[in-house]
Amino acid sequence: MQKKSILVVDDEKNIRLTLSRCLEPLGLVVETAINGEEALQKLEENEFGLLLLDLKMPGMDGMEVLHQVRQKWPQIIVIIITAHGTIDSAVEAMKLGAVDFIQKPFSPKEIREIVTQALERESLNADEAVEYEELIDISKRYIIERRFSDAREMTQKAIAKDPEQPEAYNLLGALFEIDGDTIEAQKFYRAALDIDPTFKPAWSNLERVTSWHKYGKIELEKVDKNIERKEMTDKEDSKDAR
Repeated sequence: MQKKSILVVDDEKNIRLTLSRCLEPLGLVVETAINGEEALQKLEENEFGLLLLDLKMPGMDGMEVLHQVRQKWPQIIVIIITAHGTIDSAVEAMKLGAVDFIQKPFSPKEIREIVTQALERESLNADEAVEYEELIDISKRYIIERRFSDAREMTQKAIAKDPEQPEAYNLLGALFEIDGDTIEAQKFYRAALDIDPTFKPAWSNLERVTSWHKYGKIELEKVDKNIERKEMTDKEDSKDAR
């Protein structure tokens, strides 16, 4: 993993401290900013490889910061910090290359894993990638770089490599949603669920894209299958009780 400086942008002091301490074991240099204005100032003064960005801040919100970051520093990896698992502009954030999301509250292990994965993704060679997971990671890197057609092509290669994995279908659905084709997006979210009815990211995406308001973050990551199955079982038990 490349040793790149990280900028944590959040108006909550305890979140800034928590994230800084979580990342200490990785040996990364971490700086913090209390708002969007300070974040942009620090980006002008120093070089950062990764930005942990809260979207809900007073004054200049995170989405405006993300817009300016993509205009001036397109190479910076951005991980969105969300509260309660939802943001109002998930598709817009992904269009600007925010492919990774971390939800409050989070554990130190979760934040270290998502930062490590995001940084390691940069070192993958697209020409040499043949394994399913490599193809998925490169597709996500292309989303960060806003190379959406390349991301779609890489995701299709992942499906060809292993058509029995739901994650690639879900990712392809997200790419169609970014492109504004919600009908095609729904098809691929449903395809992911046909393969694995307990695949939570596809459930979340399908529910969001078919809802009236279409709020919520786009889910891309796999989660523990035992947790997924328990949640699905709890939902069914709740329905039966009613």
